[in-house]
Amino acid sequence: MNTEILGIILMFGLVVAIAIPLGKYISKVFQGEKTWLDFMMNPLDNIIYKSGGINPNKQMNWKQHLLAMLSINLVWFILTMLVLTNMSWLPLNPDKNPSMSGDLAFNTAISFIANTNLQHYSGETGISYLGQMLLMLWQFFSAGIGIAMAAVLFSAMREKTTTELGNFYFYFVRSCTRILLPISIVVASIFVFNGMPMTFDGKAKMTTLQGDNIQVSQGPVASFVAIKHLGTNGGGFFGANSAHPFENPNYLTNIVEMVVQMLIPLALIFTLGFMLKRRKLSWTIFGVMTIGFLLLTIPTIMAENGGNPAISKMGINQHLGSMEGKEIRFGTPASAYWSIATTVISTGSVNSMHDSFTPLSGMNQMLGMMVNAFYGGCGVGMLNFYIFIILAVFISGLMVGRTPEFLGKKIEAKEMKIAMIVALLHPFLILVGTAISSYLYNINPQVNAGWLANPNFHGFSEMLYEFTSSSANNGSGFEGLGDNVPLWNIACGIVMLIGRFLPIIGPIAIAGILANKKYIPESNGTLKTDTATFGLMVFAVIAIVAALSFFPALALGPIAEYFTLK
Repeated sequence: MNTEILGIILMFGLVVAIAIPLGKYISKVFQGEKTWLDFMMNPLDNIIYKSGGINPNKQMNWKQHLLAMLSINLVWFILTMLVLTNMSWLPLNPDKNPSMSGDLAFNTAISFIANTNLQHYSGETGISYLGQMLLMLWQFFSAGIGIAMAAVLFSAMREKTTTELGNFYFYFVRSCTRILLPISIVVASIFVFNGMPMTFDGKAKMTTLQGDNIQVSQGPVASFVAIKHLGTNGGGFFGANSAHPFENPNYLTNIVEMVVQMLIPLALIFTLGFMLKRRKLSWTIFGVMTIGFLLLTIPTIMAENGGNPAISKMGINQHLGSMEGKEIRFGTPASAYWSIATTVISTGSVNSMHDSFTPLSGMNQMLGMMVNAFYGGCGVGMLNFYIFIILAVFISGLMVGRTPEFLGKKIEAKEMKIAMIVALLHPFLILVGTAISSYLYNINPQVNAGWLANPNFHGFSEMLYEFTSSSANNGSGFEGLGDNVPLWNIACGIVMLIGRFLPIIGPIAIAGILANKKYIPESNGTLKTDTATFGLMVFAVIAIVAALSFFPALALGPIAEYFTLK
């Protein structure tokens, strides 16, 4: 057990150690400075710009950035729908997997362009290699969109007074070619050398130890798994995700996958400090996020190590902790750590079954997604945290009787209205979706028993988790829910769509409006936003919003289930 705890400390330490220099490198990428990859990637960038008729030097305001972002995602959605609904006769389908139904294709298309990768299908039987490769492309592009939007945010925060915030396509292309692609190649190479498949062959015939002849799915797994983690996409090539030996062959690959999926979200925190030349601000943000992360991680590890109380009552020794639904190869602590990291940073990949975790651990997994601002996904984690900064600055200004200011810009009614809409949208999507699904189940539980096998507190948690994961663009699930039905496919698709794009539009709009305002130099009366005091204020705002929004729902699900086990 001590060795496993040391492994967790090692993984987190590696992330921070790599994230700081990576953050400095990303700041150079955003600012168009020379990098060591330019000699290889500049020709590729130029091909992309010329083929798309793009002038990467043309400056855009915040509205033009958002229009370009939304337009390109619409094109991707239409293309994905066409491929997924016609896979059966398209090439690269050696296993003869069928085309998706319209509602499942709708859910899957939105899921992958929205950086969610919520999968209401099993990869082995539900999609062709062509479909997998198309979705893998969106794993690059959706992550690139998030990083590009973070670049726009940082540019707006850096400028004193301007409407020119760089070029969306410049940020997007360089995010893909300078950050995501090279790191993915390195990670995929490590995976291949550790036995992860990378082939276009169909199912392989194998003989088990007991002599049974079986067919085992394979495919271009290594490249898919590399970008799914690096881009905080989640999902899996196989239905069992990173618990599958082909997606996660050994403890080394488990460490690599864990480190890689946290890398860019943490690096972007330090990128902010390098771009704005405010290193203390980035460390303040890192401190707030890390405190929140540890407050979710440590209790989860302790709860899983303590075992399931219901099993203990049966007189069964749980010296290895609660092992139901967990990989023996990785153990209880590493699986618990993964479960919080993957929900906090919106990756959504799993190496154990979340549905089998003890109730309070499941609650912590949901809280990570409900807050959705402790590290977060590629780029969007910083966008979400920016909203809480704006709220904290406004509240702090009211408390001391001063005009709220952030980085030399006054925060007024328009910015606060946008911030409040974004802050309340997330709980609205989660709670309304859960309430409607609960109501529909209770109307006719016999008919709906196929998608909800647990009608009590745990069943409520499964529905709450599904909408939480969809709204947070996480993609993981309790998986006790039979979600591949039109109701869940369409409902979750709509929630993923709104939960992805409005939380991007809101912060970019606020940052763009503030960037166009007159700059006010700092004075003795200016609120310092790079101090521990302000960090605690931001944390308090996050905690209060989360508690007021979600405690009643959590009390009906995981908290109530916990007390039934005592």
